[in-house]
Amino acid sequence: MSILEIELFKGERALVTGAASNIGRAIAVRLAGEGADVTITDIDKNRLSEVADEISNIAQPPRSIVSDLSNTLGWKNVWNFVADAPPDIFVHSACPQRHEKDLPLSVEEETFDAMINTNLRSGFLLGREVANAMRNRNVEGRLLYLTSLHATEPRNLPHYSASKAGMTMMIKEFARELGPAGIRVNGIAPGAIPGGGFATSEDSFQPKRKIPMGRFGSADDIARSAMALLSNDFMGYVTGTTLIVDGGLQLFNWIDFPDQ
Repeated sequence: MSILEIELFKGERALVTGAASNIGRAIAVRLAGEGADVTITDIDKNRLSEVADEISNIAQPPRSIVSDLSNTLGWKNVWNFVADAPPDIFVHSACPQRHEKDLPLSVEEETFDAMINTNLRSGFLLGREVANAMRNRNVEGRLLYLTSLHATEPRNLPHYSASKAGMTMMIKEFARELGPAGIRVNGIAPGAIPGGGFATSEDSFQPKRKIPMGRFGSADDIARSAMALLSNDFMGYVTGTTLIVDGGLQLFNWIDFPDQ
């Protein structure tokens, strides 16, 4: 299932969080198809098992661990699970589901904390452990974070936007620190991806009309971009940046704010 009928990551190990989600699954499957020995983790046990089966049909069966990255025990369990064979590639795709009702004046504290902890706190602390192991092994590793267009543009979900904005700066800090060791750190900001994590029943939620490419994106659009960004052959001189993969959606302010 390699994109170019070559195995871009043969002999390398990869860790993907949020691997049972739409985008996380697509990236994990692509990495396996490109020859990586993949470890997958997610909070959803049943869907994680389905992804493991999907990967096993095309490549070496992955290692998998169920984890809740909204708390400290979650990310530590993941690290302990892979520490004996640390990854060369780390993809942080985990993110709690977003709900359109979680507005600035109504989002619950528990919901806010879970978003910040999963996206930013665990992304940083788990990523730091992975990066230190890469540096100690003299590996030209890669860290990739799934961010959002709303890291820089207002969104009526403050906990989500704030977590992604923090991740964007974290990418830059990591990239500056780890660059001398040959470790690259980047992000991908997806556009409107059906099934990408938003929970909405509003028929009016139709940003498609404002996408210059004329269609919604797919999880595989993101996964293919991730393969290029993670490849040292193709993008080995790219670090500290966030690649926008949105069909041009960022050219418009597409959020319709609710009536006050």
